[in-house]
Amino acid sequence: MCGIVGAVSHQRDVTPVLMEGLRRLEYRGYDSAGVAVLVDDAIVRCRVLGKVQGLSNALEQAPIHGYLGIAHTRWATHGEPSEHNAHPHMSHHLALVHNGIIENYVELRTELMASGYVFLSQTDTEVIAHLIDHYYQQKNDLLYAVQQSVSRLRGAYGVAIIHEHFPQRMIVVRSGSPIVIGLGENENFIASDPFALLPVTQRFQYLEEGDIADISPDHVDLYNLQGSPVTRKIKTLDMKEDVANKGEYEHFMQKEIFEQAEAITSTLEGRVLHGHVLERIFGEKAESVFPSVRHVQIIACGTSYHAGLIAAYWLEEIAQIECRVDIASEFRYRNVIVPESSLLVCISQSGETADTLAALRQSAHKAYVASLAICNAPESSLVREADIVFMTRAGREIGVASTKAFTTQLAALLLLTLTLAKNHKKNTRAEKNLLAALEQLPSLIQDVLQLDLRIKQLASLFKEKTSALFLGRGTNFPVALEGALKLKEISYLHAEGYAAGELKHGPIALIDHTMPVIVIAPSDSWIEKLRSNIEEVRSRGGVVIVFTDQNSGIHEEAGLTVIRLPSVHPMLTPIVYAIPLQLLSYHVAVARGTDVDQPRNLAKSVTVE
Repeated sequence: MCGIVGAVSHQRDVTPVLMEGLRRLEYRGYDSAGVAVLVDDAIVRCRVLGKVQGLSNALEQAPIHGYLGIAHTRWATHGEPSEHNAHPHMSHHLALVHNGIIENYVELRTELMASGYVFLSQTDTEVIAHLIDHYYQQKNDLLYAVQQSVSRLRGAYGVAIIHEHFPQRMIVVRSGSPIVIGLGENENFIASDPFALLPVTQRFQYLEEGDIADISPDHVDLYNLQGSPVTRKIKTLDMKEDVANKGEYEHFMQKEIFEQAEAITSTLEGRVLHGHVLERIFGEKAESVFPSVRHVQIIACGTSYHAGLIAAYWLEEIAQIECRVDIASEFRYRNVIVPESSLLVCISQSGETADTLAALRQSAHKAYVASLAICNAPESSLVREADIVFMTRAGREIGVASTKAFTTQLAALLLLTLTLAKNHKKNTRAEKNLLAALEQLPSLIQDVLQLDLRIKQLASLFKEKTSALFLGRGTNFPVALEGALKLKEISYLHAEGYAAGELKHGPIALIDHTMPVIVIAPSDSWIEKLRSNIEEVRSRGGVVIVFTDQNSGIHEEAGLTVIRLPSVHPMLTPIVYAIPLQLLSYHVAVARGTDVDQPRNLAKSVTVE
């Protein structure tokens, strides 16, 4: 993990293609980078610890040119971040790159060492290289060697292999970790994300589980895990190039925060008409499934999990449908009891989140009426494998910390709630009122973004702090969880989100003048309770920042900072109040000098457990 690029061509020097592809995958997060290119009859490799720019600098000092090559950005899973653990890895005449985790690598490593192989890294990836070489030496057949090797691997992997004996050939394997083939003229490419290849092609084939691709400049031969030839559709992507540019913004995260009004508009466009959610926005199958739904099971990870928690409030309040929300990595290992007439909802920005995908696949054997994917990546595994799909249309999100993906997921989940409510003849008046409020949401978001300078001024308060506490109630309790997650992942400042009613059940012991407490307090049915919680914090010397509206009755005093947001429909407060918390996290991270778009140890698409 985390990014793969490869190219084979008759005439093009592939090194610039590989390097541009790696730059386009930097948004995923990584700790090292490397390339391997066939030069004349030998594979030449260059690896560095750190950023792609460091690799570029090394290639300027010692250029590598050739017609066949692979490249990788690594996020450490086995072995520390270092040059010798960086990809590509080699074994005699072959080199490979790998995304994923090989679960049985220890036993394979022991077996290979007994056969005389010497390991130069701490990675599970080097096991694959030596294993393929082991089988290659039996028959001098590279495809055979790859097929035999993958039959012995347990885990998740996307692998690309090149060999010195085959100067016009690259073999690629996909099992649990996405790989796409980019089709060109007298050249072909591979990547873990089509975005990496947009400068050279817009025609793609997506490998499915167990696929093995044998690629040359002129053709692509595809096989399934059993070795039988298969075909995969060719798709043309129309993806705007300008998403890769920060424009006037300092960071991608900042840009994506400010794109949220447009993203919400895109999510709603064509899905609401004359005050009603259009019946078929979830597809034809949904029309037959939704009337039978009596229970909803949501599975997700990270930010998407927080979106699911908010949706549970909506589903039970508006649609009067019972809802359970689980973290995918826990759900997949539990003996889940499926209530009768239950809909499975899987939420993921990338559609490649390993635990969410695994949970979806396991649930295919359980008695759900259908599976629904809410996703932002139209060609992702989650979208292809779910029964029903709703695309959020947030546009590409490059910053590792999710922002516009979160708010568009919430908009999608609210549309789902209203659709289920209508199918069950619940709260039809609520639908009209909520949709009217939703239409005003992009304008309200623009108003909230005007608070940017005010929130930036607060960032200095956090610069020397070590911890922060976020409090919320009702639908804004998950917003507190999300606010804490954003702050910790990009500023490296410890933060916790709590239901404000839990304050006296432990967290209050932490309150003193060194602990900023951020309270999400819109004027809703919880406001009086929150006012009491605020006073509990202040009476213990806590520094309080309250995000609220004009009608809350909360005013600035010593030790109490108030940020005024526009009034909003109570059900929409999670979307509106999440945005200033994103801004706060962003400005705190900038003030603390962290890497905002690529925070340490994190990856955009978590494709391993």
